[in-house]
Amino acid sequence: MFEEIRLRNEARELGHKARIFRATRCQLVYDDREPRVLYHGKNFPQYDVIIPRVRLLTEVDLRVSVIKQLQLMNIPMFNSYLAITRAKNKLRTMQMLDFDGIPIPRTWVVEGKRYINEAVKSLGGPPVILKLTSGSYGSGVVIAESKRAIHSALDALISNSTNNIILIQEYIKEAKGSDTRVFVVSGKVISVMRRQAKRGEFRSNLELGGTAAVTDLREDEKSVALRAAKSLNLEVAGVDIIDTKNGPAVMEVNANPGFEGLEQTSGVNVARAIIEGAVLFARKNRRKK
Repeated sequence: MFEEIRLRNEARELGHKARIFRATRCQLVYDDREPRVLYHGKNFPQYDVIIPRVRLLTEVDLRVSVIKQLQLMNIPMFNSYLAITRAKNKLRTMQMLDFDGIPIPRTWVVEGKRYINEAVKSLGGPPVILKLTSGSYGSGVVIAESKRAIHSALDALISNSTNNIILIQEYIKEAKGSDTRVFVVSGKVISVMRRQAKRGEFRSNLELGGTAAVTDLREDEKSVALRAAKSLNLEVAGVDIIDTKNGPAVMEVNANPGFEGLEQTSGVNVARAIIEGAVLFARKNRRKK
C-alpha cells in the first residue's frame, strides 16, 4: 500500500488528478455493447493512463482480467496485461530471456520428481535452488544442499503448488548471497541498490532481513537489465541481477517491484520517475475517442 500512496501523492504534487482503484471493486460486463468495466456499479471513470500494481501470485491470468478489459477500452496501461502475466510466471520469464539471449542461471523445469536426479546432476549440484513458477518476496524459493534435502524440499513445494511444476537452478556460490536490484522505467535505469542476504540466509530480499546499499552499476549489468525489461515488454520493472563467473545473469524480473527500500537506500524519488514515465506514455498512447 505504501507504493500506491506514494504514486498517488507524487502525481498530485505534479498537478495531475490521481486515484487508487481496487480490482476487487470492479465488475466486468459483457453484453451487446462495447467492453465495459464498472466500479462500484458505475461506469469506470475516464483516466489517461493506469499504473497497474498487481500483487497476485496465483491464478494471475484470471485475476488480472480487469487489466485486459481496460486495455480493450483503449485505456493505456503502464505495464500491459501480457507483460504482467509473463513476468508473474517464472517459467515464461526464463523462456523469453533465454530465447532473447539474455544470461540466466542454468535451469531445468520438471513436473513432479521423476527427472530430479538427472536435473541435479546436470546442474552440478547439490546444492541447487528450487522454485515454484510463481512467488514474490522470496516465497516459493528454497536451497537444497543435499540429495535428501532436495526430496524433502520438493515435497513441501509441490504441496503448495497447483501444477507440480518446479524450476531447478544452479546455485551461484560466487554471488555469496548478494544481488543487484535494477529499477527500470520506460527503458531507462532509474535507481540501483546492492542487496545482501542476512547471515544463514541465501535470499537477499529486504523483507527477509537482507540489507541494502548504494552501488554503481557496471555497463554489462545495465545492458542485461535493460534487455530483460525489454524482452518482457515491461514499462516498469525490477530486474534482479546476480554476479557469476561468466558475468551478470538475471535471476528474476518483477512487474510490480516495490520501491520503499530502494528510495530509502538510494535517495532517488522512484515514485516521481514512474509518474513522469506514465505521463509521457499516456501522451504517446492517447486513448481513441
